[in-house]
Amino acid sequence: MANHGKKYRESAKIVDSTKAYPLKEAIDLLKKTGYTKFDGSVEIAVKTFADAKYNDQMMRGTTILPHGTGKTKRIAVFSSDEAEAKKAWADIVGTETLIADIKAGKFEFDILLTTPEHIRDLAPVAKQLGPKGLMPSPKAGTVITNIPQAVEEFKKGKIEFKLDKTGNINAAIGRMSFTETQIEENIKAFLKALEENKPTGVKGKLIKKIYIAPTMWPGIQIQY
Repeated sequence: MANHGKKYRESAKIVDSTKAYPLKEAIDLLKKTGYTKFDGSVEIAVKTFADAKYNDQMMRGTTILPHGTGKTKRIAVFSSDEAEAKKAWADIVGTETLIADIKAGKFEFDILLTTPEHIRDLAPVAKQLGPKGLMPSPKAGTVITNIPQAVEEFKKGKIEFKLDKTGNINAAIGRMSFTETQIEENIKAFLKALEENKPTGVKGKLIKKIYIAPTMWPGIQIQY
């Protein structure tokens, strides 16, 4: 732990916390500061001018990162059409058995997909799914009509973004093992998706500040 603290301080010296760096320079710094023995995530934190107190300023949506997140998502499908879901390479498929597992606190999945006709059937476990951010919803892209397409998109790197109470949006947009070009292209795709989903209630600029960082390391501000 002491060694981690020393490396953190060394990283903090490399990064000027008062400066916003051009994107390519920021990614170069990201690579230099991420001292970890494991392949950590690259996190992005976007401070926005949106105020979550107002409905017309809320943001929630999905986008597909060109290079994925580097983490394989375990996908469960709540559907009576097990053959279709299994054909789409879903990890878990079911109805009553899946509900029983959720009630028992057994969550062996990262994403839960269902169809519009089945969403009501998940009401008995909404209290278990909600706090974990696993309750399917149309805005999260998890209530769908085309199961194979949805499974494929999430496997390829489809992610959800959501404005928090403080007006920030946080997401993992890759791994430290990604090339600088892959990280750059993922960041650009993510920011483009945010701009395309700008709430009607935000009249001026949407984005105030952007930071990227390896997991548990100092943030690097990006010019925008």
